[in-house]
Amino acid sequence: MTVKTVTHLNFRGDARDALEFYHAVFGGDQMIVSYKEARNVQDPSEADQVMWGQVAADSGFRVMAYDVPSRMPWNRGENSFFVSLRGNAAEEITTYWEKLSEGATVLQPLAPASWSALYGMLKDRFGITWVLDVVNESAAS
Repeated sequence: MTVKTVTHLNFRGDARDALEFYHAVFGGDQMIVSYKEARNVQDPSEADQVMWGQVAADSGFRVMAYDVPSRMPWNRGENSFFVSLRGNAAEEITTYWEKLSEGATVLQPLAPASWSALYGMLKDRFGITWVLDVVNESAAS
């Protein structure tokens, strides 16, 4: 079993531009999924914004990004990134979740999602927001 940590950048409407910029800088593969493509539109004005995006280069550079929906708080200086912990095994991700949850505030319970066998978000007791998920085949790189 293996896990990887990836910097997960948070934007309010600029994620696509940022991912395109980082792709131009670092090369590699770029994947972008809009809220509309994921069938997760809650505000029609945000349908084309990025629900999940990634740049993955052969050099090992990885960055993920998304547009924080307007229904959620966002402040560029306070929550502009998450630590994303991604793994291939549900058991391993669940174990890390249980340990990180001690003294944490659960923002999204660890549960199946349309894009992942397991997905959850929490703010640990030190104020760091973690996103944990089981990687599906198309997002594994």
